[in-house]
Amino acid sequence: MTIYDIKIMNKVSRNKRQFKRSLLLSSVFCLLSFYTFAQKIEASIDSLAIKIGQELTYKIEVDVDTTSLVVFPEGQTFQPLEMIESYPVEATKMSDRFRLIKKYGLTQFDSGAYTIPRQKVLIGDYEFLTDSLKVEVRNIVVDTTKQGLYDIKPIIEVDKSASKWWLYLLMILLILGLIAFLLYWFIWREKPLTEEEKVALLPPYERAKLALQALDNAHYLENNEIKAYYSDLTQIIRKYLDEKVYDRALESTTDELINRLNLLRDGNQIDISTDDIKNIETILKRADLVKFAKSKPDIELAKLDRNTIDVEIDQVKQALPEPTEEELLADQKYQEELVKKKKKKKIIVTAAISIALLIATYIGFSLHYGFAYVKDTIIGHQSKELLETKEWVTSEYGAPGVIITTPKVLKRTNIELPDELKDKMKVVAFGYGGINSTLDILVMNTKFNPNSQQNSQSDNQEANENKIDLVATAENQLKQLEAQGAQNIITKNEQFITPNGQEGLKTFGTADFKIPLTGKVEKGNYIILGFTKENILQQVILIWKQDDVYADQIIERIMSSIELLKLREEDK
Repeated sequence: MTIYDIKIMNKVSRNKRQFKRSLLLSSVFCLLSFYTFAQKIEASIDSLAIKIGQELTYKIEVDVDTTSLVVFPEGQTFQPLEMIESYPVEATKMSDRFRLIKKYGLTQFDSGAYTIPRQKVLIGDYEFLTDSLKVEVRNIVVDTTKQGLYDIKPIIEVDKSASKWWLYLLMILLILGLIAFLLYWFIWREKPLTEEEKVALLPPYERAKLALQALDNAHYLENNEIKAYYSDLTQIIRKYLDEKVYDRALESTTDELINRLNLLRDGNQIDISTDDIKNIETILKRADLVKFAKSKPDIELAKLDRNTIDVEIDQVKQALPEPTEEELLADQKYQEELVKKKKKKKIIVTAAISIALLIATYIGFSLHYGFAYVKDTIIGHQSKELLETKEWVTSEYGAPGVIITTPKVLKRTNIELPDELKDKMKVVAFGYGGINSTLDILVMNTKFNPNSQQNSQSDNQEANENKIDLVATAENQLKQLEAQGAQNIITKNEQFITPNGQEGLKTFGTADFKIPLTGKVEKGNYIILGFTKENILQQVILIWKQDDVYADQIIERIMSSIELLKLREEDK
């Protein structure tokens, strides 16, 4: 053997040792990596067996660095077990790492052996799955041979929680009662007459006599107020003549009034003597001199003039003819008209005050709650009534189930498929809405025949031949809307993630929708959510009117409630 052969053998031996060393280091590295990963995320339960309805604590432990973002599963992702409590995350810092512990309270109300499915935990941009765990739910054994049966317990009255509806009703009744009382007291109540009102209701003759008495009590003459005395004195006789003889006696001059009296006497319309007219003329002219020429008659003469006016009032009363029956009826009708006018005035004032209060109340509530809200509350608004439905319905539709919360329960809808598609797919749909609704909700679950699906997609890329194209299905739905009369469809696509972490496609936008009955076109919004699991397509379609704030809130609440259940073996 030559030296060259020996060198070759040594070199081969050395290469083998290096290869073994590298293989050993790689194995150790893999083991260490596996060990590190195993310590990174771990799931456990506090008991392998529980009783029916007992709480089981499910715990996920994650060991990450301080810069990692961790998202734990939320929602009912533990089926067939039910999550009854999600506890806050517990964090413990160890050097430059965090140890996070997330606990869930689970339970089950049927006995049997169950498997808690693997849970998805997001750490940064990566997804990790926990191990599945088995748990046994046991019946509570009751020995009926030792424990006798109890009698049925009587009904126990439970105090209902205090409601304040009666308080609001009482406040409304008190306010209405106060308003009614004020309207009665100030408008409808027969108020006691004042002295002036009582005098105004007296006949003209009696009012003239009372006016003369009031003139005597005014003490004009004692205070040497001659001008004021004669002004009131002539006003008394003029007013009496204005009401009973000549309806322009107040604004007529002395000459005009005397000429009118003479004409009435000459025409036998009033039986008054020439001396009486002369006496009235003398006193009126003397009063004119006092008022305009600053004449000052003697006080005794002033008293005499007062007595003369008193006598002339009596003379005029006697000279007036007795009222005929027609005049009495006319006066009665006049009084009835006055009563009607007074009542009508009260009605108008009451209505005006009531309307003003209603307007003030409307404005007040509008400033507090908004004009549109108050208007919709009074007139009524379909979307507002749906939004304010006391008990929204949370239910599971289809298999695998789509859990969704809606104002009303979704009813099964029959969708007719063409004959060539009946063997390729099966569609189950649940919906709410219709012609007279401002909101349409549709949940569809489509199961494709795997063989027909593979054949129909044989021309596609091999990597995607068993996947459902969510974009294509959304476009198909838009074509169906367009066939139903939708126009000017604007479309956007983005990723959608449910609260329990299920990913899908959100197709949304605006369109002009045609109303079937009227043929009118109204602007609206739409959302098409698509999810796919193997050969199953799940869709949620929402359509509502544009600029409807109540419908916007309904859609937001519905979107935040959507969850998808795990695909069970019998659903495939």
